[in-house]
Amino acid sequence: IKKVLEDSKPEEFRRPGHVFPLIAKDGGVLERIGHTEAAVDLAKLAGLKPAGVICEIMNEDGTMARTPEHKEFAKAHNLKLITISDLVEYRKREEAMEASVERVVEIKMPTRYGDFKMLGFINKLNGEHHVALVKGEINEDIPILARIHSECLTGDALGSKRCDCGEQYDAAMKRIAEEGSGILLY
Repeated sequence: IKKVLEDSKPEEFRRPGHVFPLIAKDGGVLERIGHTEAAVDLAKLAGLKPAGVICEIMNEDGTMARTPEHKEFAKAHNLKLITISDLVEYRKREEAMEASVERVVEIKMPTRYGDFKMLGFINKLNGEHHVALVKGEINEDIPILARIHSECLTGDALGSKRCDCGEQYDAAMKRIAEEGSGILLY
């Protein structure tokens, strides 16, 4: 494990071998519910470098052990045991969602409904992009007109008649403009 953490070169490892390097997703178990991500998440939570080793525990008959056998093994060897779903729940509970969403752009956007402020965001857990179109002043003490609009390329941009997405988008933008303030999340 120590070699993996250092500035090692591929030729320093025996090949072919039984060590197969894996790369965890940046968002950990919140992006992909896998053993690799769980190992790296646990290392990070322990304040260690983001690396780990995973292996399969085998039963005496050569089959892969499952959770009931893992619990027996942990008890017999005085080991702590958590499941990946435990780790997912812990991260969801303990990590603020604001930390996983980053504002990446803010521009003035003239539209046929007047000027809006367009804010671009990226979800750091899954790489998805989101846009907020904001009109007027937003005050947290005053209720605000808001619409969450599902992205629909064919309806919104291409004017497809197979859906009413473009019409819903236009109606929401018009209503926000009439109110003088509001937010459309796209």
